[in-house]
Amino acid sequence: MNRFGERFSITTFGESHGKAIGCVLDGVPAGLAIDEAFIQSELDRRKPGQNEFATARKEEDKVEILSGVFEGISTGTPITLVIYNTDQKSGDYSNVKDIFRPGHADFTYFHKYGLRDYRGGGRSSARETAARVAGGAVAKLMLRSLGIEFASGISAIHGIVAQNLDFTYPKNSPIYALDKSVEEAQKAAILEAKNAHDSVGGVATLKISGLPIGLGEGLYYKLDSVLAEAMMGINAVKAVEIGEGIHSAELLASQNNDPITPSGFKSNHAGGILGGMSNGDDVMLRVHFKPTPSIFIDQESTNTDNESVSVSLKGRHDPCVAVRGSVVAESMAALVIADMVLLNMGRTMDGVLNYYR
Repeated sequence: MNRFGERFSITTFGESHGKAIGCVLDGVPAGLAIDEAFIQSELDRRKPGQNEFATARKEEDKVEILSGVFEGISTGTPITLVIYNTDQKSGDYSNVKDIFRPGHADFTYFHKYGLRDYRGGGRSSARETAARVAGGAVAKLMLRSLGIEFASGISAIHGIVAQNLDFTYPKNSPIYALDKSVEEAQKAAILEAKNAHDSVGGVATLKISGLPIGLGEGLYYKLDSVLAEAMMGINAVKAVEIGEGIHSAELLASQNNDPITPSGFKSNHAGGILGGMSNGDDVMLRVHFKPTPSIFIDQESTNTDNESVSVSLKGRHDPCVAVRGSVVAESMAALVIADMVLLNMGRTMDGVLNYYR
């Protein structure tokens, strides 16, 4: 499946070493001002080659709008966004043409389809996530008019955990750190792994603010379950927590419940979601990324003939995929919320009547 969302949906296309990647957005309401500079600025946050903490692949990630926008305004028809690949080095993968790279999707793609695009993983490459960021930027433009805002950053790298979360600080940090006091230690951990031809994992924390009460369906399209699905669909994500997350299993209900007052909740252990619906508080998520599987250390594997081989990789790879992955997570959250906002509009007769009156 290459489509995500119900009312506000995204379908992505393209491969890591193909001519282009991109997306088609369906369900974007007509009349939305499409700020191309903002969409580009979101892609710039994610693009590779910006510093020593990211892959050296140099892609400008310039976005081009092919359809669905007229004179800067959405027309209500599908919006197609394309990003042309300009810095492929497919030769870096010639030595793994018939070898499965440990930790990658090579093994499963080959056994599912009977073939695979070995050039950077093809469709399974995280290069595809640039299209999600472009689509998420359009979702943010829609949600911004409702006062809904998104923020994200890195809260942990290789077990070095932020003690205080400052969502204004990531714009000043090359690794989008949320806590200045541990930023240098986190950066050192990334570079130490990089210099050892290895990689490290990390955790991104997201905050969604300004949500109305009631986004999300009661049973089979819950806000928390769809957010978790969106996050788990990002390359290298292995776990998602909402609110207290796994820590809630260690608490008493008297500690985990959020007391309610006339002015709102006294705490936010629930992470802004109750019964699968937004409760008006900030939605808080933690997204856990595994270490980038592309490392420059000899590893044991097999080839397409099921023979034992030793694999040594070449190419340009992120020493910590969580850093740029945090931007993708934020974009996927925006796509989920945009979908939930449109789904929620017809849930009451008042909503239906207000529209058609």
